Amino acid sequence: MAEIINLNRARKARARAEKAAEADANRHRFGRTNAQKAAEAQDRDRAERTLDGARRDETPE
Repeated sequence: MAEIINLNRARKARARAEKAAEADANRHRFGRTNAQKAAEAQDRDRAERTLDGARRDETPE
């Protein structure tokens, strides 16, 4: 026989888990020092410049 569950409790538990996951993502995204943010921005800019420098120009025929 199947186990009986309280649907209200299951719904609330799922909502709590989703909120916890979102909070963890926000802590990771916003809980950084200014130096960390600047270093990440520099890395992103450097990678973008590298990719743009390696791009081949399309020549119309």
